[in-house]
Amino acid sequence: MLKEGTNQGFTRTLTLLPLVILGLAYMAPMTVFSTFGVAAQTTHGAVPAAYVMALAAMLFTAYSYGRMVKVYPSAGSAYTYTQKTISPHLGFIVGWSVLMDYLFLPMINFLLAGAFLAAAFPVVPAWGWTLLFIVAITGVNVFGIRLAAKVNTFLILFQFLVTIIFVSLAIRGLENGMGMGTLFSALPFYNPDVSYSLVLAGASILCLSFLGFDAVTTLAEETVEPKKNVPKAIFLIAFIGGLLFTVVSYITQLVYPDFNSFKVVDSAAFEIAEYIGGSLFASLFLAGMITACVASGLSSHASAARLLFAMGRENVLPSRVFGYIHPRFRTPLNNVLLIGVFSLSALVMDLVTAASFVNFGALVAFTFVNVSVIFHYYIRERRRSFGGFVLYLLLPLIGAGFNMWLWSNLDKHSLMLGSIWVAVGIVYLLFLTRGFRQQPPELHFDEVEERTERQNEHIS
Repeated sequence: MLKEGTNQGFTRTLTLLPLVILGLAYMAPMTVFSTFGVAAQTTHGAVPAAYVMALAAMLFTAYSYGRMVKVYPSAGSAYTYTQKTISPHLGFIVGWSVLMDYLFLPMINFLLAGAFLAAAFPVVPAWGWTLLFIVAITGVNVFGIRLAAKVNTFLILFQFLVTIIFVSLAIRGLENGMGMGTLFSALPFYNPDVSYSLVLAGASILCLSFLGFDAVTTLAEETVEPKKNVPKAIFLIAFIGGLLFTVVSYITQLVYPDFNSFKVVDSAAFEIAEYIGGSLFASLFLAGMITACVASGLSSHASAARLLFAMGRENVLPSRVFGYIHPRFRTPLNNVLLIGVFSLSALVMDLVTAASFVNFGALVAFTFVNVSVIFHYYIRERRRSFGGFVLYLLLPLIGAGFNMWLWSNLDKHSLMLGSIWVAVGIVYLLFLTRGFRQQPPELHFDEVEERTERQNEHIS
């Protein structure tokens, strides 16, 4: 029997504040700059409004995550909640959709690294930098990667420092007449000349910034009073992160309102950094962005490879290929190389499309987290008092509606290809379950996330 305060060998030491800090670090403070250019052009200069809309959807979803983690404190994925509360077969399809996130997240980091380095060193084209990053990150993950916590803490603190300097320089620029020349304007939030549908389309892109707010659910076994602290942490991480993204994008929009003048839209934030702080700060900003891309690229690449390994080990995918571990490096070699090859599509794909693919899977998952609350509490446990109606039906319905609304405004090509991906998953599920006559195999998202987070000490 395990001693009190431990669970499967883990000591319960994390309280609310460390959980929130870890969750914010996982989201990455400089994420706000990654998609600023494409979001600014999509929304015609209403990026803060799009962030507010995305935040609203995420807060309702964070509430639902908090409700579900009380039921399954050691599990953290939408796949698990759907599988256990609605249907194993539907859960598999949700998990199959989430698989898109794992496959496309490394690609986004490679695209960003290529775009920002090409903006700083145009002698090498963006595709050259992107290819270099793909080869380097894949190579590191072939040999295995275990970064020290102190190094990763430094990386996160460095990103926060760069963000603070960026905002400070932008405010000073506004005071000196740059951009709109004022710290107060309603235009970034409400502009009668900007269609509401454009803001909604921008919000569907910006959901990418919030990925990871639920990651602390994998730390439930190391948290003091997890049923109390983990739900609070999830909500606070989403709220604080969304507030940070909104404020930073608001200041950025004020100091550089001309969203049509970017030389390269994918690296627009670098142009703004050079505009407000000169070449010296632009170099510091570039270092911060590359730091974020490297750290996130390593982690997301490793996560994707380990997920494919878990699927191979359970014969969800052919075990001979996907369940292979290199005898010397002790890494899932075939999967690491496969993710590297798949990431080569970044050479012909733009950031908006890649982000839309990730958001397709994420919004499907977030929708079913909300629906799981309804199935577990309102339908299965029959909590149908007035309070139960509000907490377990109305609020999660609003959350699901928000996510579906954002999902419907994704890029049309991503919707089409994402739907094809889901259709392939359904056909594959038919094969695995002999026409739904058998239970589908389980996908171990929680195990993958937990192992990767501990291995990389919560890099983002």
